[in-house]
Parts: sequence; structure tokens; C-alpha cells
Amino acid sequence: MVRRMLLLSAVVLLSVTSAAAQGKKSLTFDQIFKDAEPRLLQQLPSISGWFDDENYIEMKRKEGERRGAQVMVNVKTGQERPYHDLSQYQELAGKDFDLSSPASFNDAYTCLIFQKDKDLYYLSTEKKQFRRLTESSAEEKNPTLSPDAKAVAFTRENNLFSVDLESGKETQYTSDGTDLILNGWASWVYFEEIFGRASRYRAFWWSTDSKLLAFYRFDDSRVPMFPLYSSEGQHGFIEKEHYPKVGDPNPEVKIGFVRVGEAGRVVWADFDEKRDQYFGTPFWTPDGKLLLVQWMNRGQDTLKLIAVGPEGGTGREIYEEYQPSWVEWFDGIKFLDKGREFILKTDKDGWSHLYLHSMGGKLKTRLTEGKWAVADLEVVNEEKGLVYFTAKKENSTRTDLYSIGLDGKGMKRLTSGEYNHSIMVSPGGSYFITRFSNVSTPSRLALYSTGGGLVRDLGDSRTKEFDNFTIAKTELLRIPTEDGYELPMTITLPAGLDPARKYPVLIEIYGGPGAGTVSDSWRGLGSQWWAMEGIIQVAVDHRGSGHFGKEGMALMHRNLGKWEMHDYIAAVKWLRTKSYVDSTRVCITGGSYGGYVTALALTYGADYFTHGIASSSVIDWQLYDSHYVERYMDSKEENPEGYKFGSVLTHAEKYKGLLQIVHGSMDDNVHMQNSIQLVDRLEDLGKHFELMIYPGGRHGWGGAKAVHSRNETYRFYYKYLLGKDFPEDLFKNMPPRRRF
Repeated sequence: MVRRMLLLSAVVLLSVTSAAAQGKKSLTFDQIFKDAEPRLLQQLPSISGWFDDENYIEMKRKEGERRGAQVMVNVKTGQERPYHDLSQYQELAGKDFDLSSPASFNDAYTCLIFQKDKDLYYLSTEKKQFRRLTESSAEEKNPTLSPDAKAVAFTRENNLFSVDLESGKETQYTSDGTDLILNGWASWVYFEEIFGRASRYRAFWWSTDSKLLAFYRFDDSRVPMFPLYSSEGQHGFIEKEHYPKVGDPNPEVKIGFVRVGEAGRVVWADFDEKRDQYFGTPFWTPDGKLLLVQWMNRGQDTLKLIAVGPEGGTGREIYEEYQPSWVEWFDGIKFLDKGREFILKTDKDGWSHLYLHSMGGKLKTRLTEGKWAVADLEVVNEEKGLVYFTAKKENSTRTDLYSIGLDGKGMKRLTSGEYNHSIMVSPGGSYFITRFSNVSTPSRLALYSTGGGLVRDLGDSRTKEFDNFTIAKTELLRIPTEDGYELPMTITLPAGLDPARKYPVLIEIYGGPGAGTVSDSWRGLGSQWWAMEGIIQVAVDHRGSGHFGKEGMALMHRNLGKWEMHDYIAAVKWLRTKSYVDSTRVCITGGSYGGYVTALALTYGADYFTHGIASSSVIDWQLYDSHYVERYMDSKEENPEGYKFGSVLTHAEKYKGLLQIVHGSMDDNVHMQNSIQLVDRLEDLGKHFELMIYPGGRHGWGGAKAVHSRNETYRFYYKYLLGKDFPEDLFKNMPPRRRF
């Protein structure tokens, strides 16, 4: 295996030398960062999804146009026709009303809801009507159309409402909303860790028949308040965030049902809100008669699906899963046979796979099996008896599309080649569009039939100029650990590498459980600049990153920090065997969990890592939220040694080298408290470090501060890795990086 790795590195060297021998041109700064001519890459067609099984939606823009128009493209003929042109309704809305970004709309695009100045507006393209729906000093949040497009639901001041679109009648369903009582609006820990940031705090769900709304009611009364301080103005101010840290009380949750248009009656599901528990995203059955509620215990080792009737609120358990490490929420349930069956994706056997159950919860068929992971269930065609899904079967660094029968037989790979595929499957599963690439091949776009191969190529991001320039190759390899794991790594060596010279190393990581960094994908031209400047660029994933299934991830249970450091150190040991690696300039950088790993690398791993930039970092797990940390670490009482080892503060005395600590002052996710505690400890130890604070910054920041942050990062690379001045004039006007 080691001999194979050395050969792969030799291939990189030979390819660079060969390119130079062929008299190829060198890239310029403006080509890499400013998309200057001659362009090596071009934009691929912008395809947003499918309209039906034979037509996909594409955004067309003419040269110089800021906004384009959507067209519907037929897969067989390639013929285009207008999809939805709202410009014809501009006069109805008024010339100053922006119709380009509806807040909610139906599939037919005949009913659209807009938000302006905190109020809601309604456009019917069928009736050619436009009118205002609400007029309130408070903001309507998360407006969401009913499936039949006859009503819109929203929250206002933490209460739940709906408006009938025909009559304009507004119905208020709850009235006890306060800063602590949230109806249909998620408490912070649910928004961040359970529903996800894409939910925008929405915690209500329309029934499939549009007759009912289910919602969660959160009581934050017992959840500790964490103050986020803003230094704005003369006196500053405090933003209060109800944030449960490890061991703290979580919000109490009730699940309610209301009948649309009927105020004053809420049916509450039969759960004890005083119990220490979590509820995940629920799913309505196709007939709208039952809500499948995901329930999890505080210890997060048991997950249940409970079918709740909205009329009386009583529930019936239909599925239970236990794992000694932790269980994951279901991100979706696919109902079949008019709601009599459903498919779940679970990693309960150590790898993520698909299982077909009866509505009563009985396992009918295991659809997939093996030491590889299903990524997503895409489409089920019941008529053909086929399930279409993506998986990392051929290689954990690549995603492919497959089909399999509902009987679990006849699995077939539908994509081809050694590429990583990003796929959109048509609603009936007849076609798919894939954007595909690998570490050395820029992205391409193509349309395929699931039954008959390539229909047509849709685009290639590589221009005819690409082969005229020297491109430093990125290689995908596997490096061995002493206990048998082969860790995936990408490495980009400096252009024209001289084996007799010593080069600095830059390792960029994230590192969280199941959140790998390494994929066999094109990463754009940005790495070319650093290759030209003389930096070895590396990404590597540890055994718990997802490449080795839940089997690998479960090793992190009660051990956050341990295996990440073990495997990243193994990677540095491997790099040190290369004659051209400078072991005195090994820099690691990352944000959030990647910031945690970086800070740990410069303390616990300080004999191997010499420089680091740790952004928005968790420093001690007891300072982060209850749901995330306890999932992996259990409680502090159950696992005191794990918490002690996993804290960067435990290893601060080992710190050497140079760490730059970066944080936003109003980070609502990883509180700046983390970085301040590290700063406090390093100061007490008399250690030298750098600190960069972004006032008002959350968990990331944009605008001028983002440009400043990027340039300060690059300044760090130039000063400490390259040993030369930062080329200020080159970077000061550099636009955000584009990737093709």
C-alpha cells in the first residue's frame, strides 16, 4: 500500500513536469481569482429541478442580464418553452413591487405569496388578481401555502395563524405566544440541531388534505438564557438567547392540532411535556389522517415513530430503534401503497440502508445491504416496482445513482465512470440529470435515461483553453493507519515541485462525526494559486467521518477529539516521510467543529502541527448545546473522562507553535465564550497567540468583514508558511471566489 502511495505521488510529479515540458502557459492571478480571459472554465447551465417526468426547469440568462427567465425543457426534443413569466403581472402588483422572489407558491405556480414590509401579498395567475393579505405592525413569518393552495399559514409574535385566500378571512389559533412560549416557531436548539437551519424556525406542518395544521409549542421558561453582547452605539445592548448547554433543561414541547378556519380549539397530542425528551420533524400520512411523530429520549439511544390521530391526540407506537451509541433522526419517510407501507433509511446495522415496512411497523423487505452507505432515497416508481437512490458504494469519496426492486433484488448502477455525481431524478424516475466531476476533471452536466443511457450532454465547464495551461494536479489517495484503516486524502503538490526543496503544508478540515471533507470532486482553480506559490494542500478524513459507516462513527461515542487527533496525526506522520515536506511548517485550519480540531491540534497535537487558524471554535464541550453534545458524549455525569480529554483547555499547557483564534462577537451557535476561555487559559500560561474578533459577527459573517477575514487568513499563510510579504494590492479588490 505504501509503495502504491509513493507511486501516486510520483504520477503527480511526472504530470507537472510533463506539462511544463510541453510548453504550457502559467495561470495568472486574475485568471484564478477574477475569471479573466482567457477563461479556463465557464458556467454550466442553471437547472433547478423537474416540472414533470419529461420536462426540467432551466434558468436562462442573456449576456449581461442580472435576472433571467425560467424555461421548461423537454427531455426528448430539447424544445424550450416559457415556464413562468411573472412580468406580465407587474402592472397588477405595481411597478415597485418585486415579483422575483415569492415566499411560497404551489407546484403549478398559479398561486404565489409574497412578503413586503413584514406583510403578505397574494398573486393568482389564473384569476389575474393581486392583493394584500395582512396589515400588521408585527411580522408574518414563514408563510406557507396549503397543499390545495387555498390558504396560507404563518406565525406572528409566536402565535399561529392562517388566511383563507378566497375570502381573506384571518384565523388565529393560539394566543399565549410570548418570548418564552413559542407556537409554530422553533426554540433555538430545535432550529439548529433537529429541524435544521433551512427550516427558518418553522414548526408547523399542513396536513396532506389541507384540512389541518400540526404545530409544536415550545416553553423556554426553564431553558437558561445566554447573553449575546453587542458593542453597537454608546451603551451597547444584550440579545437574550434561550440556549440549553450540556446538562441544562431543554424546552418543554407540546404537539397541537387545529382545524383550518376554526379558532379556539386545539387538540393536544397525548405526550407528557414534562418528560426529558425530544421530538423530531413529523410526517403526515398521505390521507392526512395520522401524523407520524419522531420521539427520542434525552440520552438519544432510542428513537420511536408514533402515529398520532389529530382528532383525539392519542398515539400508537409503530417503530422503535435502539443503538448503544446514538440514533439519528429520519430526514424523510417515503409512503407507498396509498399509505399502507413506508421506506426508512437507517444506519442501525452499522451502515446507512433502506428498509420497507408496513404501516403497522412490521419489516417487510430489507432493500439494501452491505458495507457501504445509502446517501438519499430519490424516487420510488411503484408501477415499475423500482426504488431510485444515491449511494457511496463504489467508493466512499463518490456518489452514484442506483435502482433496486421493491423486493430488494436487481440492484443496478445507473451512473458510470470514476466521478462524484450530484443528481436530480425526474418525478417518475425515467430520467436524471447529473453534475459530475473528479479531482482532476472539471464539472460536466448531462441528461440520462434510467433505462437507456445518455440522452445528451448539457454542458462542460472546461473551455478549449483549459489544456493550454499548466494545472497542478490534485491526487486522491488512501493512507494507512497502524490499526488497519485507510484514510482518504486529497493532496495538491506545488507546481513544478523540486524534490530537494522543503515545502509548507496546509491542511483544511471540518472533522465532525459523519461530516467528511474528502470527495472525488473538482474543487475549482483557487488551489492553483497556492500550488504556484509553493504550498502543499491537503484534506484528510478520519475514521469517524462517514467513510467507514456508522461502524466508524460509533467509535467517537464518548470520545470526541480522540480519533480525530489520532488519525490526523497519522496523516502528518505519513507526510513527514516525504523528502519535500517541511515539518516545521504544518498548518491546519477549520471553522466550527473544524476550529475545535484545529485548536486541539495546536495543543494535544502540538508535536505535529505547527500553525493553525481556529474559527468559531468549540473549546470545551460543556459550553455547547445539549442535543448535539449529549448525542455523542452522553452526560457529564456519565462520561467525565471523555469531557475532560475532549476539552482543548485540558491540553493547553502543551501549546506551542502559533494559533490564530477567530470569532464573531455575537455568534449564536458557538458562543464567543469558547474562544474567550481559551484566550484566558493561554494568557495565564504565558503563551503567544493571535486573536481576531469580528464585532456583530454570527456563526460566520459577510460583506466587508468577510473580505477582511479572508485577507487576514491569506496574510497568515504568506507570513508563516511562505515567509514573505502578503501581496496586498493583488487581493484587496478580489471578488468572492467562483467555482465551476
